[in-house]
Amino acid sequence: MNPSNTSNIPDPRGAPREFLEHLYRVAVERALPLASMGPCLPKPPKGRTLVLGAGKAGASMAQALEALWPADASLSGLVVTRYGHIPPRPEGLPQRIDIVEAAHPVPDEAGMKAAERILALTQGLTADDLVLCLISGGGSALLTLPAEGLTLADKQRINTQLLESGAHIGEMNCVRKHLSRIKGGRLAAACGPAQVVTLTISDVPGDDPAVIASGPTVPDASTCAEALAILDRYRIEVPAAVRAALESGALETPKPHDPVFRNHATHLIATPQQSLEAAAAAARAAGIEAHILSDEMEGESREVGKVHGALARAVSMRGQPFARPCVIISGGETTVTIRPRQPGQPKGRGGRAGEFCMGLAGALAGRENVWALAADTDGIDGVEDNAGAFVTPDTLSRAEAAGRKLADHLDRNDAYGYFDAIGDLLVTGPTHTNVNDFRALLIL
Repeated sequence: MNPSNTSNIPDPRGAPREFLEHLYRVAVERALPLASMGPCLPKPPKGRTLVLGAGKAGASMAQALEALWPADASLSGLVVTRYGHIPPRPEGLPQRIDIVEAAHPVPDEAGMKAAERILALTQGLTADDLVLCLISGGGSALLTLPAEGLTLADKQRINTQLLESGAHIGEMNCVRKHLSRIKGGRLAAACGPAQVVTLTISDVPGDDPAVIASGPTVPDASTCAEALAILDRYRIEVPAAVRAALESGALETPKPHDPVFRNHATHLIATPQQSLEAAAAAARAAGIEAHILSDEMEGESREVGKVHGALARAVSMRGQPFARPCVIISGGETTVTIRPRQPGQPKGRGGRAGEFCMGLAGALAGRENVWALAADTDGIDGVEDNAGAFVTPDTLSRAEAAGRKLADHLDRNDAYGYFDAIGDLLVTGPTHTNVNDFRALLIL
């Protein structure tokens, strides 16, 4: 994609959809690594510099580092990103870091092989060496290395069940850390005695580096007991030997104050809040007041959509709590609990943003002066080819005319089919970054 800047802003009154898409692109542009990585880079070390990384933004982070690192200084390593998420290489930029692709959100063999290679690269490091770890959202699935007693098939099943359970990101990553040989600080422990500097792009509420990509290079305060409780809560089975290892604490992760982290530093180079603030500034540049609700919103996507709809109606009808015209902006990471399918019912397609938009459209009930966009900042809503969807005053009526009933699509979690039928999907392709959900409601 080619992100816009704050000049030539579409008219929010004459082109509300284009205006909302502009805000989204400004938010994405703020999260691209080249503009924010430089101030966080250490000086080249006496020894060699090894680059290790994983995430949807991994390839763009690697290219940014290659552009910023001194040409005459040592630089090599390996980064794994999602299939199709490698941006075009800038002309004249030499490649010094290997980039491989793997599956997301359910891990595959390519991701496991990449994790094995990354762990092998840590062998032989010395105190004179520097490890730069490039970590972004999606790294949990992309950097998969099952704990002893687990197969890749086990990890795939557990990951799928967690994704469909409605578990929030902190719960999912607690489990992932304790069922891995590389997450939850274990990669950092393998890098000793080298200096480790982690550069991360946050895609999680609260920007906790221990949650981003399951924290492969930072201490983990969660416990085996907590991971086991989460598995039990969502009725997810693990092999008996693994369950015993969790019960005994044999799969415990490195904790805060562990000496393996003594020579380590972590820098957040892009966060959801920064992107929301950039979008708000772009709205104000167009003469529309902007209000950021939060960058940490969680909960069931359709229910969060209903809450946003109630707020938009209050603004529209009563001018409370905000005066019109305005834009309401929010971020975070909602969840979608997959409903059981009835016999013969087609499988639904869609992700968090689309599910939010269905809940929002139902709550707005055709409110005449409200437009909205919800999209994932990585350009992919769930596992589909769209970033998200638009909601307009005539969404429900156009969908009815197309033979689409909102309740039916909600029942089978089929946001993609609902919005595709009326041409209201936002398709951007991979953005090469990821600061999670972006939502903007325009009330005129």
